[in-house]
Amino acid sequence: MTQARYILVLDHGTTGLKAVLMDRDGRIVSRGYTQFEQIYPRPGWVEHDAGTLWDISLPTAEAALNQAQAGWSDVVAIGITNQRETVVMWDAETGEPLHNAIVWQCRRTTDRCEILKKQGMETTIHEKTGLVTDPYFSGTKIEWLLENVPAIRETARSGRLRFGTVDAWIIWKLSGGKTHVTDTSNASRTLLFNIHEKRWDPELLELFGVPEEILPEVKNSNVTYGETTPALTGGRAIPIAGDVGDQQAALYGQKCWTPGTAKSTYGTGAFIVMNTGDNAVTSDQGLLTTIACDAPGNPCYALEGAIFIAGGSIEWLIRSMGLVSTAQEANTLATSVETTDGVYLVPAFVGLAAPYWDSDARGMIYGLTQGSGKAHIVRAAYEAMAYQTREVIDAMQQEAGLNLQALRVDGGVTKSRFLVNFLADVLGIPVIRIDDSDLTAKGAGYLAGLAVGFWESPDVIRSLDEPTETFEPQMTDSCRNSLYEGWLEAVSHVLTRPRPAVCSLDRA
Repeated sequence: MTQARYILVLDHGTTGLKAVLMDRDGRIVSRGYTQFEQIYPRPGWVEHDAGTLWDISLPTAEAALNQAQAGWSDVVAIGITNQRETVVMWDAETGEPLHNAIVWQCRRTTDRCEILKKQGMETTIHEKTGLVTDPYFSGTKIEWLLENVPAIRETARSGRLRFGTVDAWIIWKLSGGKTHVTDTSNASRTLLFNIHEKRWDPELLELFGVPEEILPEVKNSNVTYGETTPALTGGRAIPIAGDVGDQQAALYGQKCWTPGTAKSTYGTGAFIVMNTGDNAVTSDQGLLTTIACDAPGNPCYALEGAIFIAGGSIEWLIRSMGLVSTAQEANTLATSVETTDGVYLVPAFVGLAAPYWDSDARGMIYGLTQGSGKAHIVRAAYEAMAYQTREVIDAMQQEAGLNLQALRVDGGVTKSRFLVNFLADVLGIPVIRIDDSDLTAKGAGYLAGLAVGFWESPDVIRSLDEPTETFEPQMTDSCRNSLYEGWLEAVSHVLTRPRPAVCSLDRA
């Protein structure tokens, strides 16, 4: 094992699986990628084939190994990062999934969440979990499966049922069914985990009707969980280590290890996370309190603002609207006009998340005139990402009592210089772009490497080179506030409930 050269990370995202190899300098030396199908049984419902999530794992890993002209003998450990909140249920005896995975985006349990609110359970859930009562999280998805899928009920009665977020499912399969485990970051997204006591909460398990015996053991993100079945990995049992949810992985990969540091990752959605250290800030303005990792990889707290649709709006313009053919074309078109001429695109395609948590809100293009063209609409889609980010950042700073000095950003959409420049302008603070599309995978890789001694300490990781570029705000306060006020006006027309007080210039 001391001769092994790489950490292998499996990064299970929402639309595809990435496998990367990391060397001791923290560089990604190769990648494999496999896209998988999105399943939409009904409007607002989103599923994945859980069997496929596993079936593509080893071939994608082997593609990365082959690209680097390496083999399994070169891998010192396998790290895992994943789309969070997505629910997989399987039979422990057969190892087969019992239903499609229900994806974090799925809104099928909206009505159940409204019932819980009317029953007065929202406060209890929020105080214990740091989360809001929303279909986004795993708890009501698990409850729905137990109530609506006979095979799952029967398997639960027999004692063979297992639940996991995607990380737990993949670790189970890699270990040949020997290891049923998740980490604190993923557990903290289930609506079942008490983030203060760091355990599955009996009251919440009873509320959602979830038997504790189906749940994985919860461990820290920086430990070794088990080993692979040798037959799967070239005849060698390889340690499985460094399990962490994707947004916490990106926070760690961005080296936001101290209170008051924050990152925003822009993919299908956008996720802004601020490290708050030992302080589990309870939000009254739609932010989530979640568990992340400090420098050694032990649990700490963070505030998170989830934006359901960010880069997904560009994909919508391409696939559904046909306004552009590629993301590059979209960026070029967006910069072909100097402003949107008052056009705002509110991408509430599956409701609005932080700070509104309005499941019934729906998208809108606001401010159209006869002079509006597709360039204005495309530009408005990019600008919406910045406005949504400001809503979250304003709330974070107010509730945590911390002044953000800069925002670190990553994700595919940040390749757009226009977006990052506009983001700095709207926020009024420097935005640091990491020229690295693999920070989520790197975060998990760093934690895996610490667990097995691949890197001696966080200080070694901190010293590793990373390419960055800083974008300074250029816009005047009056201009940024005027544009932002226009955004708030546009959003007000899609809301089905009062907007939070933080979403106003008086509170910014």
